[in-house]
Amino acid sequence: MKKAGIVGGIGPASTLDYYSGIINGVRELTKSGEYPKIVIDSINMTEMLGYVAANDRAKLIDILVDAIDHLAAAGADFAAIASNTPHIVFEDVRARARLPLLSIVEETCRCAAKRGVKKAVVLGTLFTMKSGLYTNALEKHGIAAVVPDDGAQNDVYNIIFPNLEEGIVLPEEKQKLLHISEDLLAASGADALVLGCTELPLAFRPGDLNTILLDTAQIHIAAIVREMLS
Repeated sequence: MKKAGIVGGIGPASTLDYYSGIINGVRELTKSGEYPKIVIDSINMTEMLGYVAANDRAKLIDILVDAIDHLAAAGADFAAIASNTPHIVFEDVRARARLPLLSIVEETCRCAAKRGVKKAVVLGTLFTMKSGLYTNALEKHGIAAVVPDDGAQNDVYNIIFPNLEEGIVLPEEKQKLLHISEDLLAASGADALVLGCTELPLAFRPGDLNTILLDTAQIHIAAIVREMLS
């Protein structure tokens, strides 16, 4: 079985989900219920987000490549960045990485296409929504994408930070996220919702919305498990 390397800490709550999700996924798919080998390099989220906010791509790439170097040195066979926002520089990181990388964006787009999605609403951090990260990737798969207007984008971001990043889900903030999603799904005619931040699933549960829910973290975790067992 391959050893997985995870760039984590962005944020800590979702990194815990990756760790437990990978273990559970591997144990469910192996006859002996094996426990997998996982290496995690938990980076400084404040530092990373500072580079994102300053549009300092060089330093953002450096901090991610450095983390992947640590994973390679620890014996990982491949790596995954357990967060959506850093994927705005994914191709640059991939070009310098010492390990093969699994992209959360690529895996989510493949899953959306496989499920027959035609148009998707994308929620995430301001950086993810404004960068066109998912919009461009989904369009390559023939899937249209829509994001909230600026006001709603700010509302979503202010719910992600600081509360969701700390693993805190306030009922009123959950309701706001649901209302934003419902309104945009209805107005756009979209048939799916992309939770394009690995903390957003903390606030959404199956059955909350009558649409295809694309949980990017769980999609990524499933891909990591498949790669470990390949």
